[in-house]
Amino acid sequence: MPLQDHLPALNREFVAHFGEMGSKWGINRTVGQIYALLYISPQALNAEEIAETLEFSRSNVSMGLKELQAWRLVRLRHQTGDRREYFEAPADVWEIFRVLAEERRRREIEPTLSMLRTALLEKPRSDAERHAQQRMREMHDLIDRLMTWFDDVQKLAPETAMQLMGMGTTVTKVLEIKDRLTGRSSKTPGVGPGRNAA
Repeated sequence: MPLQDHLPALNREFVAHFGEMGSKWGINRTVGQIYALLYISPQALNAEEIAETLEFSRSNVSMGLKELQAWRLVRLRHQTGDRREYFEAPADVWEIFRVLAEERRRREIEPTLSMLRTALLEKPRSDAERHAQQRMREMHDLIDRLMTWFDDVQKLAPETAMQLMGMGTTVTKVLEIKDRLTGRSSKTPGVGPGRNAA
């Protein structure tokens, strides 16, 4: 069985899981396993060590490392007296999450926002286009608001951000009290005038 002779059972389980999850996140199994191995490794690893541990070809490891570098999820390190390149995952879990979210935003969300902005500048020529444009405006406004919130959260210190995430239900209750006092509903964010929640 792959990894059997090279990793303890718990480490092997983690690496295998990330390989399986890779396809769901838009990366292949090899890249997912390389990242998982680097994440749990106590020291930086070179390509030969990665290939031997995971039983991958050097070419697959090289391509996987290039992809992880493009995502900014691994860092290149050099060791004194050793000409080989070593790789490690960032130690700070919050930094890993932030980098991954930024990359996904750049690759997936920004193109959608750009398309929506362009569509909203068009002059609708029919009722069908007016309706479609209104729906696009609602989508744009929601995504834009989420991205603004994300930018604000990223400016927080990691400890503060973790506290904020831990306040989930408390924040919801405060907003519900505020809505009762003001007579407004916060259950349908981004929904335009005249539209009801499903």
